[in-house]
Amino acid sequence: MSESNVQDFLRRRICLTLPRMSEVGVRRDVPYVTDDGNRVMDVYDLPRPTSGPRGAVVIVPGYPDRAPAADRRGYRDIGWTTSMAQLAAASGLVAVTYTTTDPEAGLQEVLRHLHSHAAEWDVDPRRLAVLASSGNAPTALSAVRKSAATPLACAVFEYGCLLDLDGSTVVAGAAKAFGFANPMHNLSIEDLRSDVPLLVVRAGKDQFEAMNASIDPFVAAALRHNLPLTCINHPSGPHAFDLFDDSRAAQIVVRQVLAFLALHLDADR
Repeated sequence: MSESNVQDFLRRRICLTLPRMSEVGVRRDVPYVTDDGNRVMDVYDLPRPTSGPRGAVVIVPGYPDRAPAADRRGYRDIGWTTSMAQLAAASGLVAVTYTTTDPEAGLQEVLRHLHSHAAEWDVDPRRLAVLASSGNAPTALSAVRKSAATPLACAVFEYGCLLDLDGSTVVAGAAKAFGFANPMHNLSIEDLRSDVPLLVVRAGKDQFEAMNASIDPFVAAALRHNLPLTCINHPSGPHAFDLFDDSRAAQIVVRQVLAFLALHLDADR
């Protein structure tokens, strides 16, 4: 991919708008680890006439940031991330994006911060979710492990790598090739909690082999273990279809993702 194509990809926003997106505010560069200006988060939400705890969705990066927060425009600033955060906030949720040099540890630190500072952010600590796409998905999935410290209300994975099952190494190979974290290496379906509703979104025409090669056996294994799983297949969708496909079918999938989050996080609707 040429530099100009990369920059176009990073600027692209999700092909959906909601009526209140323009009202969404963002509080930037809030340390989620005390007095650490390199571990900061941005918090998106709508102004509200009355207070009350809301559900919060954490948009998860699976690639480590390579420079100090003050010197970079990282994953939290690309078009997909900012537009998804605005869509989630316009749907009645608090949306959180953040920087990290250690994806697995950073996610746990953000979730701990939201849990312990819930009153500060007007968030219900029982209503936290993770959302990730593509190579970011294995890091988000690590928050669903039985050993994870902070419980989740739900989790969403869009056209992403998930688990290597039944001897497969497709996720491990993709992680090595593309540089994303794979904290689920050597783990299995049995290592996941059975009480966290999961939404898996599949792009039927995904160009990257590792995505559907890990999604399809994951869905089958999750069903065998009777996990609370919802799967949405966009048959004609390419990888990152929500950035490139402005069809009604693609927009319906994005709305289904937002509805799943709102339902399980009890957003005001």
